[in-house]
Amino acid sequence: MNQYTLSSGHRNILLGAMGIGVISMILTWMGDDSLHTRFWTNFLHNSVFFTMISLTAAFFIAACITAYAGWHTTFKRVWEAYASFLLVGLGLMLIVALGVYFHWHHLYHWADEASVEADPILKGKSSFLNKNWYMFGTLIMVGVWAYFAHKFRSLSIEEDKEADSTFKIHKTLRVYAAIFLPIFGFTSAAMIWQWIMSVDAHWYSTLFAWYSTASAFIAMIALTILLIIFLKSCGYYAQVNANHIHDLGKYLFAISVFWTYLWFSQYMLIWYAN
Repeated sequence: MNQYTLSSGHRNILLGAMGIGVISMILTWMGDDSLHTRFWTNFLHNSVFFTMISLTAAFFIAACITAYAGWHTTFKRVWEAYASFLLVGLGLMLIVALGVYFHWHHLYHWADEASVEADPILKGKSSFLNKNWYMFGTLIMVGVWAYFAHKFRSLSIEEDKEADSTFKIHKTLRVYAAIFLPIFGFTSAAMIWQWIMSVDAHWYSTLFAWYSTASAFIAMIALTILLIIFLKSCGYYAQVNANHIHDLGKYLFAISVFWTYLWFSQYMLIWYAN
């Protein structure tokens, strides 16, 4: 399979978009309040959003390997590329964590020690919602995700290069995939609770981790479909046909219905009905 080469036109578009993004961040910082709340809110939202897309890509890789699936192998490099972003996601989330630790921002009410002492709810959650766990939990959890993503990609490339009739490399991949799946299940929920749900530590939902993860799944699959269509238009992935796009579309539709169910249950039954 040929490696994708970025054309000069596409490179200019990407650089222009990046420039607009940097300028927007600077203008947001300059025009924000003294605590730069809007800047940090946007930074947190985007960092979590793209990190979760990367994580769900790693999950799909692991799930397909464990289930002996073969339909994804034609475009698995797309998911492996997404998962590789987890290392960047680690850096972005560490910036947020450093902000919590050194009080660069005030996104989380529980980060203020005086507020915790005066609030029994925050005090009751302080063993989990504290700056030390936010820092080291983020470092450890996202670091573990990035490690598995790296192993998936490196072993996959090694498997493609070597003709091994014993399937030794693939068996190793299956071991890593089987270990990663339960780690994903527990740690993704924990980090969603801490990164997002704890912005309002007085409110909680037992469905929130499912709801947020479903959102990430939808975004990741939609992005995959768009990127594959784009790459096919550039002459790549000739072996990817309508059946592959259809399968991805079915996943997109199914998880969208699941997300809608979670949204209704969370908003109408938990938040609105109290």
